[in-house]
Amino acid sequence: MEQPRRITDSFPRRLRRRGAGRPPGRLKDKKDKKDKDQDKVQVKVRDCSRSPSQPAPDPALLEMLRRFDLSWEYGPCTGITRLQRWERAQELGLSPPGPIRDALLEHRDNPDVTYRWVWDGMGW
Repeated sequence: MEQPRRITDSFPRRLRRRGAGRPPGRLKDKKDKKDKDQDKVQVKVRDCSRSPSQPAPDPALLEMLRRFDLSWEYGPCTGITRLQRWERAQELGLSPPGPIRDALLEHRDNPDVTYRWVWDGMGW
């Protein structure tokens, strides 16, 4: 009797290569892991959204923007910038706050102000 075919039967089998100079079953030295962790930290610092020349936005401004993000009366905020959301609310006649637009236009180049951040380490 013939065995049923599996999806993996249609793909060629490959042998796994072992790391150069490492016998099977041996773990890397702790030194290697430490170097790898330092590389990760350097990547995280390099990929930071705010450039070093941009100052951090005022906490009061961020709080005002957070309240704007959380108010459902201006519509959903997923997939668009804060300014696009403000303009959409204005077109729909929802009367969004004017100081929000002024702040967004003033800090247009700062992604911390332009975009809504889901997680900033403070839990909101």
